[in-house]
Amino acid sequence: MEKKDLRIVFFGTPEFAVESLKALVENDYNVVGVVTVPDKPAGRGRHLLESDVKQYAVSQGLHVMQPVKLKDEAFVDELRSLDAHLFIVIAFRMLPEVVWGMPPMGTFNLHASLLPKYRGAAPINWAVMNGDKVTGVTTFFLKHEIDTGDVIEQRSIEIGRQDNVGVVYDRLMTLGAGMVLNTVDSIVAGEVKAIPQDQMLTAGEQPTPAPKIFKETCRIDWTRTAEEVYNHTRGLSPYPAAWTTLVDDKGTESVIKIYETGEPEPAQDLIPGTIKADGKTMRVACADGWLEIKQLQLAGKKRMEADAFMRGFTLNHRCK
Repeated sequence: MEKKDLRIVFFGTPEFAVESLKALVENDYNVVGVVTVPDKPAGRGRHLLESDVKQYAVSQGLHVMQPVKLKDEAFVDELRSLDAHLFIVIAFRMLPEVVWGMPPMGTFNLHASLLPKYRGAAPINWAVMNGDKVTGVTTFFLKHEIDTGDVIEQRSIEIGRQDNVGVVYDRLMTLGAGMVLNTVDSIVAGEVKAIPQDQMLTAGEQPTPAPKIFKETCRIDWTRTAEEVYNHTRGLSPYPAAWTTLVDDKGTESVIKIYETGEPEPAQDLIPGTIKADGKTMRVACADGWLEIKQLQLAGKKRMEADAFMRGFTLNHRCK
């Protein structure tokens, strides 16, 4: 089958998915439809916000569908009318079987981890937060349970010691786009030998969960080791960002987001949350050492370097 004859429907929402859709379009694959989320009101003016995928698809003149419910009969009928051979899903919500089971060549997903490690909504964050040195991308065929389908292909990258989740995200986005093209070619050529994920686990090993990140997930626990807090901060920067509460000697509390810290500095007999500041630098005590705070943001203020923050900072604070 030639590229022009292969009919593809693409499902996706954020920037991460755009890179793969763009690669398909620029390499002359026949994308006959794009499915993304409905426009959502945003900002004070409640203007409708279009997803990154929709914005790109519209700019390329692609057919866009934005169903509220994926089992809606009108949507399913429209999808079926496109007579697609293959569906590709990247950073989209869970599909019902009536959708993913439709195309004769199947439906595959690009996932930002080395499955079966990090199944779930936030695999990149959790890989960095857990201090992993390697991560990657996986393509796999969809089945009933989320992120459990047979693996088609994987590619890996190293996570640098100072890389935050934004850096890793960008690298995986590019890596994944190239792998999507290769996966499509392999499927069309009939060369895929998909591997069940349970065959990729060693005896007794369990898949690693990567649940959605909530506000409380982002709160820093200063009773953990300095290494754990260091990784926690990297794994949430620049978004949604780790946070802590500053408390002064009168009990007044202020929330700050922390975007960057220095390397852990070992120390003993510390009281977690204690702040050591000299007017230029700010260090916070963890269970076994200090972390220098380098970039932060006070609630309602702009993100800033720590030395700028220190100009208006008094020493009678602690973190909790």
